[in-house]
Amino acid sequence: SLVRSMTSTQGVHDRGNYLARTSYFQTPTITHPTLGAWAFHELGTNNPQLPGNILINGSSNHPGGGYFPTQFSPLPIPDPGEGLQNASLPKAVTSEDFRRRSGLAARLGNAFVDRTPHRNVAGYQKMREEAATLMQSEDLKTFDISQEDPKTLAAYGSNTFGEGCVLARRLVEHGVRWVEVEEGQNWDTHNLHVEDMRRKTPSADQAMAALLEDLHQRGLLESTLVVMATEFGRSPKIDSNTAGRGHHPTAFTWWLAGGGMKGGYVYGATDEAGERVANKPVTMPDFNATIAQAIGIDLQKNHHSPSGRPFTVTDKGKPIVELFA
Repeated sequence: SLVRSMTSTQGVHDRGNYLARTSYFQTPTITHPTLGAWAFHELGTNNPQLPGNILINGSSNHPGGGYFPTQFSPLPIPDPGEGLQNASLPKAVTSEDFRRRSGLAARLGNAFVDRTPHRNVAGYQKMREEAATLMQSEDLKTFDISQEDPKTLAAYGSNTFGEGCVLARRLVEHGVRWVEVEEGQNWDTHNLHVEDMRRKTPSADQAMAALLEDLHQRGLLESTLVVMATEFGRSPKIDSNTAGRGHHPTAFTWWLAGGGMKGGYVYGATDEAGERVANKPVTMPDFNATIAQAIGIDLQKNHHSPSGRPFTVTDKGKPIVELFA
């Protein structure tokens, strides 16, 4: 389903990215949790051996878990081709060494947690324990995309986005609640827009098409919601001097597939010039409320930040019920 009536007031990259991921405007006083952190916090994980929130190819400005305890932040996978790095013991460290050192770290950590009643201290301790458990789990193989059939890897494309989508499918298969994959190319086409698009879109299209087909063939698409989102759109007119397109938050398109949503459906529209929304405007909080409702998060439930302020998952976002099949 295409939502062609997306609209925002945030035309700067950092602010647009923040709003897209959290449903809140960026402020200097608080960092809000991303939708992935909310999903992990409210719904847990289907596989206790694996993290419930994973970020692939992520950038450093990702809001992460926000004010939620540390363990709800996404596990970063900077290179999907390399999998989960530093997950194997060094050759000089035996399993017995590891158990002994882990026990010592736990004793020291627990003592510090007892003296320091801060939830992030306990959160880091929990993350360490879960990481140690994962290192010795059979589920660690989930992160190794080299186990895939070469034909499957070729279908997704030999680039970090394609590899990230392969890894995302493997993680979903093994019960990970939320996976986000960033498309790492620079899509900020202020210059030579058409030429840039001809170079960049084929690999992105290939990876997304392969992901949807792969999920469908494995019987996972109906239970997996796939979303393609951006921080804003591009201006409909090409600049005569630069042959580029500028930032355009006023009207743009996001899409979603699977997860109980309609297929082959278009919601909303822009005017003929593509400059403004003509009908059925959708804000980022609205779209995220649609995702939240689809996966089972209570839209009305308040969660309090450490300062005591109440927040809901998507601020005042209202789900687009017409998208549901």
